Amino acid sequence: MKRLGIPELVCPAGGLPALKAAVDNGADAVYFGCRNDTNARNFAGLNFTPKTMADGVEYARARGRRVLMAVNTFPRPGREELWRDAVDAAADFAVDAVLLADIGLLDYASRRHPKLALHLSVQGSATNYEAINLMHREFGIRRVVLPRVLTLDQVAHIVRNTPVEVEVFGFGSLCVMNEGRCWLSSYATGESPNTLGACSPARFVKWENSSGQTSTRLNGILIDRWTDDERAGYPTLCKGRFEVEGETYYAFEEPTSLNVLEILADIAKIGVSAVKVEGRQRSPAYVAQVTRVMRAALDALERGADAYRVDPAWTAELAKVSEGSHATLGAYDRPWR
Repeated sequence: MKRLGIPELVCPAGGLPALKAAVDNGADAVYFGCRNDTNARNFAGLNFTPKTMADGVEYARARGRRVLMAVNTFPRPGREELWRDAVDAAADFAVDAVLLADIGLLDYASRRHPKLALHLSVQGSATNYEAINLMHREFGIRRVVLPRVLTLDQVAHIVRNTPVEVEVFGFGSLCVMNEGRCWLSSYATGESPNTLGACSPARFVKWENSSGQTSTRLNGILIDRWTDDERAGYPTLCKGRFEVEGETYYAFEEPTSLNVLEILADIAKIGVSAVKVEGRQRSPAYVAQVTRVMRAALDALERGADAYRVDPAWTAELAKVSEGSHATLGAYDRPWR
């Protein structure tokens, strides 16, 4: 359970095995979603049916952990009932909080289920305390998940100016787009991850093998080519290699993962309530490995912030599951600002 002054560790569950891996390795809370368009990781084979959701909630609760449900895409016209049903399911399962991005759903949840704790999802794109306080005043949100575009000083400024708990990302994949406002996948496929929940939907992905090379395409667009001795990544436009003025390179963003171990003490010091691990699309092994390391780091921080040091073994373990085997502090530390 969360310790006083130490951020809560919130870990991903793309399925029941991943949920159990998070709980067993030290997560304070797990977050998951339904197996439909209502959550932002709507990939085939992932997420929860009512049966597995019931099993997962029971497993976590029996071990004193909190459960959070993501209903964090935006309803499609004419299909609003699907999203409302997901909110109703969150209330029925008595989850500790539901993560929402859409204002209409926030209004529905606050009126229909006044006892259900509401968190503003990162998909809500709230980057200033005025927006957060508006959501608190109108809908009673208790926590906000901040987009990964803010410096540590900016996060601290928000914490000082809102009564709402602040949650930040601590490890996982980064995105070059404004959180909750991705246009690249929509441009390539005509389908928005903000409403359908999947960036680069699998049905648009094609893998081609020839002459010692693997090529990947998204709806016919060549995303990347790898030789047989390279590790191929899932084809997303933002992390593809493209030819620009005769040079081929990562034009948008190099594959890398956010890793805040170096500034974890600073994050706790400014009053952040929770640190979140990204990765509901990742394997139970990934969830177990990252959760175990982050738990060890937070436990070390609890023993004394002045003595806190990053254990090289933690860095080595997280490097094994980082995109491109690289890590960054991302926007938390922008020397060019």
